[in-house]
Amino acid sequence: MMRSLFSGVAGLKAYQTGMDVIGNNIANVNTYGFKSSSTIYRDVYYQTIAGSSASSTTNSAGGGNPTQIGYGSTAASVNVNTARSGMATTGNPSDCYINGEGYFVVQDGTDFLYTRVGQLSFDGDGNLVDGNKKIVCGWNKGVTPPTDGVKTADLKAIKVADYGDYKNITIGSDGKITGEKNGTVETLGTVALASIPNPAGLTQEGGSYYKAVSNVANTTYPIKYYAAGSGTTGGLVTGALESSNVDLANEFSQMIVTERGFQANSKIITVSDEMLEDLVNLKR
Repeated sequence: MMRSLFSGVAGLKAYQTGMDVIGNNIANVNTYGFKSSSTIYRDVYYQTIAGSSASSTTNSAGGGNPTQIGYGSTAASVNVNTARSGMATTGNPSDCYINGEGYFVVQDGTDFLYTRVGQLSFDGDGNLVDGNKKIVCGWNKGVTPPTDGVKTADLKAIKVADYGDYKNITIGSDGKITGEKNGTVETLGTVALASIPNPAGLTQEGGSYYKAVSNVANTTYPIKYYAAGSGTTGGLVTGALESSNVDLANEFSQMIVTERGFQANSKIITVSDEMLEDLVNLKR
């Protein structure tokens, strides 16, 4: 069979993956906290017809370059663009936008997940939860957050034990949760933000959540947890959420490029098929 046929098939698979990524980006153009992705294409296998050779003064022969024929391309990786996007005003005072590079920390059973979507509220038991009802982590009443970052084990689920006794509960730019009781304003807890060395290495879990599996941090550069506004996490802006960082103009441009790449590779397949048909028809 012709090598070009296999190259064309490989190209179709690669550009199909690229279109899948573009489709997901466009589908999430209005998803709060969404980070767009891009596809990186690379060439793959080569068949060496003739190897390279060095020049020889003995035989008065010059050097020769290798002769190789490739077998198409592949979608080598899908990279996430972790760049911070702008604020989308919601008018809800408990919604929080991170004006920096930090991530909210939530509990998922025994694991911890990270998110940029600060859709926060209190449930009936006084737990601080996000929009998916996962409990938000930080430090409870009476605990002073450290200024040099802490390990995950030091974080606790934020809970206001006597929740019903407080009114005018608000979240400040420094992550402090305050409430009024008997005319006195008290600090009820502090929201934690994670400082992640390599956020592009986070594994996407769906629901605007990320998980630190590998290639995110190490013992030299670990994930650290601060009160909002400390370290490199950034402060909180209430009444807003982070909008999607999808650039529609770029996505539509990439869609055209991907479509043309797919179309060109499909043409390679049809032309290769016609050549094979001509070869078969040589003997009638």
